[in-house]
Amino acid sequence: MPVFRTSLVSLSLSLLLALPALAQTTPPAAAPTEAPAATTEQPAASGTLAPAPLDLGTPAEDGPGSTYIRETSGDWQMECIRPPEGQEEICQMFQPMVDADGNQVANVRIFRLAGGGEAVAGALLAVPLETLLTAQLTITVDNAKPQRYPFSVCDRLGCYARIGFRQAEVDAYKKGAKATISLVPFVAPDQKVDLDMSLKGFTAAFDKASLIKP
Repeated sequence: MPVFRTSLVSLSLSLLLALPALAQTTPPAAAPTEAPAATTEQPAASGTLAPAPLDLGTPAEDGPGSTYIRETSGDWQMECIRPPEGQEEICQMFQPMVDADGNQVANVRIFRLAGGGEAVAGALLAVPLETLLTAQLTITVDNAKPQRYPFSVCDRLGCYARIGFRQAEVDAYKKGAKATISLVPFVAPDQKVDLDMSLKGFTAAFDKASLIKP
């Protein structure tokens, strides 16, 4: 599976220095009939070659809408969004998932749901574009029966499954050791890729996640 890239993609920029052209000089005058006396002083340069001024930058402002990792609970990160002044901060659980070579292949964000509906929590699971969408994805907590979920949408960065969890499923996550995310590659529909989602620290992180109105 190819390396999955999140929506925040780091771009490597090259700094080009604009150098001014050499100053034009006037043509030399005709040589005098007598050579000038020797001197130890060097003639002044007719032009200069210097880089344009360099911008040393200023600290970036982390304004409303920017995200940051507030804390870590086990293998889960608490990803928060800075709110406008006077509003409450919104935080959700986050965990990247890697393949056998250490490449990030997928990631998952989990949040609690308010409103008293059947789904008490939601998740957004992101996978690479080269995933076979018709095969859907499955999540298996330890040795329990797998649960299958469809994909909802794709963009230029990947494809996403919007998932709802009942209370019984959340309880299983709190008691479990790991969940296995299973995907099928588009180029190899007869194969399956299993990714481990650690449940270490799930309970502490879940209890700190914000309640979101569906």
